[in-house]
Amino acid sequence: MGCGLSKAHIRSEVLVSHRNARTTFHGRLLMVQRYHQGWPKAHIAAAMGVSRKCVHTWIRRFEIDGQAGLVDRSCRPHTMPTRTPQGLENQIVAWRRRHRCGPEEIGIKLGVSTRTVSRVLRRRSVSYLRDCDPITGVPIRASKASAVRYERERPGELVHVDVKKLGRIPDGGGWRAHGRSEEVRGRGIGYDYVHSMVDDHSRLAYSEILLDEKGPTCAGFLSRGAAYFAACGITRIEQVITDNHLSYRRSTAFAEAVEQLGASQLFIKPHCPWQNGKAERYNRTLQSEWACRRVFVSDAARAQALAPWLTVYNTQRRHSSLGGYPPISRL
Repeated sequence: MGCGLSKAHIRSEVLVSHRNARTTFHGRLLMVQRYHQGWPKAHIAAAMGVSRKCVHTWIRRFEIDGQAGLVDRSCRPHTMPTRTPQGLENQIVAWRRRHRCGPEEIGIKLGVSTRTVSRVLRRRSVSYLRDCDPITGVPIRASKASAVRYERERPGELVHVDVKKLGRIPDGGGWRAHGRSEEVRGRGIGYDYVHSMVDDHSRLAYSEILLDEKGPTCAGFLSRGAAYFAACGITRIEQVITDNHLSYRRSTAFAEAVEQLGASQLFIKPHCPWQNGKAERYNRTLQSEWACRRVFVSDAARAQALAPWLTVYNTQRRHSSLGGYPPISRL
C-alpha cells in the first residue's frame, strides 16, 4: 500500500472531521499501514495517542470498505420514528407559500405544534415572512430583529405612534397590477400617510389614512386615536413615544394634544427605530396583511379595506406575543 493521497476524503459526500477528533484521514491511514507492517495494535495506539479500541475500529473499517471506510460518517441514526412525516412537512411548506402566514397559524390549520412548524420551515430553509415580498412571497431582503424586548404592565401606560408612507394607487391599478412598465411608472400621484397608534401592553392598534404628516395632522390623529382607545377600554394614556420627526418633536399642536391627554411625551434615540419597535412591527403587519395582501385597483379600494382589517386585527387575529390571543383580550 502506498502513501499517496486518497481520493476518498475529497468526495462531495464526505463530512468534515469534527473539532474533537483525535485523528484525521491520513492519521487513520497511517494506523492501517503500521498494522500491515507488523506493528502490534497496542504500540500503534501508544504512538498515535489513542486507545487500542480506536485502532481496532479503523483497521476493521478499512478491511470492510477500504480507504472509504476511514472517512468520517454521519452520526445521524438510520431511522427517526418521531420525525415529522415527509408528507406533513410538504403540507407545511405548501401552506406557508400559498397563504404566507406564520408558524402559529399554520399549526392551527394543520393540527401541528408551532414549534414543529418552525423546525420544519428552518430545516427546509424557508425564508422569514419579513424577508419576503408580501405579494409574491419571494425573498427580497435580509433583516435584523432586536433581541431586546419589553412590555409595559398595564394598558395605556405607553402608546407608540408612527407614520407609514404608502404610494397612492392610480385608478385601474398600479405596478402591482400591471408590472413595472413605462405606462405605470413615474406618474407622480403622491403618497398616502398611514398614521398608527399601538398600545404597548395590549397591542391594540388604531390607524387612519391622512393627506400629510404635519404637526396639526398628527395632533388631530392622536386625539381621535385616544378616543378610539377609550371606546375599547383604555381610558387613560400615560406616555406617548414617537420618533424624532419634526411633526412630533417641534410641533406645538402635537405637544398640546399630548398635554390634553394628561400624558408625557417620549422620543426614541436617533437612529434607533427599534425603540419604537411595536409601532414598527405593526407597520410591517399593516403593509403585508392589508396594503399588499392583494392587488387593489384604486386608492379608494385600498382605503375601504383598512377599517375591516383593523377590526379583525384587534378582535380576531392571533398574536404570538400575547399567547395566541387578540389585543382585545387584554382589555
